[in-house]
Amino acid sequence: MTITNWFAALFVFTLASFAGLEVINKVPPTLHTPLMSGANAISGIVLLGALTLLGGEGPPLLKGLAFAAAVLATVNVVGGFWVTDRMLAMFKARETK
Repeated sequence: MTITNWFAALFVFTLASFAGLEVINKVPPTLHTPLMSGANAISGIVLLGALTLLGGEGPPLLKGLAFAAAVLATVNVVGGFWVTDRMLAMFKARETK
């Protein structure tokens, strides 16, 4: 990959980050739970892809990036489900004693 390709990839990543930030900031609070569920699904797909790359052949850089992706996606999935569960618990009726 040439330096021009790296700069193009970095430029696209930066634009996508800003676009994602703008989209997320426009989401009303009532839609945060479904949005987190969708993000958990995407992180699960990333985790499966990273595990697939870790199981195959490839250069050490690819293995390192796949391992980092697997760790970060796992943290995101577990944390996302934990936060989503806490958000949904707020809507449950409280038990009276």
